[in-house]
Amino acid sequence: MSSIFLPHLRTGWHVDQAILSEDERLVIIRFGKDYDRLCMIMDEVLYGIAEKVKNFAAIYVCDIEQVPDFNEMYELYDPCTVMFFYRNKHMMCDFGTGNNNKLNFLIDNKQEMIDIIETIYRGAIKGKGLVVSPKDYSSARMR
Repeated sequence: MSSIFLPHLRTGWHVDQAILSEDERLVIIRFGKDYDRLCMIMDEVLYGIAEKVKNFAAIYVCDIEQVPDFNEMYELYDPCTVMFFYRNKHMMCDFGTGNNNKLNFLIDNKQEMIDIIETIYRGAIKGKGLVVSPKDYSSARMR
C-alpha cells in the first residue's frame, strides 16, 4: 500500500499548513479513502513519481474520513480526487471533462501524471489560475 509511503495530512490544520508552507513548489493532495481501490492505484502512481517531481512538487495524501474538514468546501464526493495548489492558491486544470477544479478520475500512467504536474506547475509560475491539460480526457471513462 503506497499511501503509507506518502506523507499523510491527518488534520485540517495539517492540510492548511501543507498548502501554506510551500512558496516555490506545487502542492498536490490526493483526497479520498486510503483503503479505496482507486486511491491505492493513484497513490502507487504518485509514490512512483514523487522522487522525479520533488524539485517542483510536494505530494500528500489525505483520508477524507479522518479529515472531513474540506469535503464540502472542495466537493470531495468522488472516490479519489487530486487537487493542486501553488502559493496558497487553488490551481485549476481543464482536463476536457467539464470539471476544472480537480482531477477526479484515475491516471494510472506515471509519465502522464508527470506531464500533468509539469503543465500545472509551468502555468502556476506564470501566474495562471487555470491551465489546459496536456491531454484531453473528455472521453476518459469516469470511475
